[in-house]
Amino acid sequence: MNLRAVKGMNDILPEEIGRWHQVEAAYRRTLERCGFREVRTPVVEATPLFVRSLGEGTDVVDKEMYTFQRHHDDLTLRPEGTAGAARAYLEHGVQNREPVTRWYYVGPMFRGERPARGRYRQFYQAGAEVYGDPGPVSDADMIDMLVGWLGELGIGGLEVVVNSLGSAETRTRYREALVTYLTPHRAELSEDSQQRFERNPLRILDSKNARDQALCADAPSLLDCLDPEDRAHFDGVLQALDALGTRYRIEPRLVRGLDYYTRTLFEIRTTSGELGAQSALCGGGRYDGLCRSLGSSHDVPCIGFAAGLERILLAMTAPPTPPNPFVMVAPIGEEAAAAALVLARDLRRAGVEAHLESKGQRLKAILRRADSSGATLCLLLGEEELANQRVRVKQLAQRTEEDVPRANAVTHVVAQLAAIARGASVP
Repeated sequence: MNLRAVKGMNDILPEEIGRWHQVEAAYRRTLERCGFREVRTPVVEATPLFVRSLGEGTDVVDKEMYTFQRHHDDLTLRPEGTAGAARAYLEHGVQNREPVTRWYYVGPMFRGERPARGRYRQFYQAGAEVYGDPGPVSDADMIDMLVGWLGELGIGGLEVVVNSLGSAETRTRYREALVTYLTPHRAELSEDSQQRFERNPLRILDSKNARDQALCADAPSLLDCLDPEDRAHFDGVLQALDALGTRYRIEPRLVRGLDYYTRTLFEIRTTSGELGAQSALCGGGRYDGLCRSLGSSHDVPCIGFAAGLERILLAMTAPPTPPNPFVMVAPIGEEAAAAALVLARDLRRAGVEAHLESKGQRLKAILRRADSSGATLCLLLGEEELANQRVRVKQLAQRTEEDVPRANAVTHVVAQLAAIARGASVP
């Protein structure tokens, strides 16, 4: 039996990981410049957390969660990050210490859906949450921050799409208007949308079925149901985006698949890269009632987003950042193994990436290995070098060789690498 990875759960090999590091490093820089701090929550949470936050009747809860029992506990692999972050925020009383809290996270999520390009059963999300700031400026700041991050990654063709769900009362009014509109067409809806009709009719607007989309084309607009406070908040978001110069399109049909959203909704889409029809890179919105649904005595204003890293990687067209230069330290013969080990350790302590070739191969094999590995320098230690307390330093691209004292080897290598990075040479 040949064991393979579970369908929809993929290995990320060393030759691929550089692009992941590039995306994650840019994300951390962007978020930390904006005052966010990293939080890490468990991959496994109590199942009721997601049922209460995401809502019964959602596809995630009904069809996609990996749920199991262990030691009499009902547990679920997290399908998204917002619920766990909100649980941690409340459990640790963060609201009592900070008027506004900004958290970000990066990590794996799990959903048992049909795998497709850029959509997997184990997938990686970058997300963030802001607690305690009810203002529309916070919403616009988050959207603009994401546009900046994606732009730094070289992703073009970005489109910001925004909408407002309004308050819970607004959603109730809109639900009634939408049901009234769709009732004569109910039999024409897809099977999934007919099931959603009773439990969560707003999700019909999110249907990917062409027939459903055609039926909803003339449905009432959410924006027409906003009360004055909701309208003022949404206008504030748009005004702040205008002030930032962040272009956007209002999409009254935009809804999110999770029940906790209120007021501002947004998605950022792209025509860049290899995503095809699946053009959304990230999305989010405001969820001011979530904390109360998880046990808080009062509402906490919140806004957050999630971005799929696999999708972002597919959208990136720029070449990956080249790997850091490194050196190979190679003993020629077993007698030099200990000396090579010490030299490699000393180089690493000086900040040099040093790979130790510890097999003790012949010189030709060592140089072939150094060339194929992409090393910048190869440092050789054999019997003669040991006897004379010296190190042979080969610059592989130029095919040049120097013989340097062992006592000066570390500083010489540091200077060589710095000179190569500048495009210069060391005499």
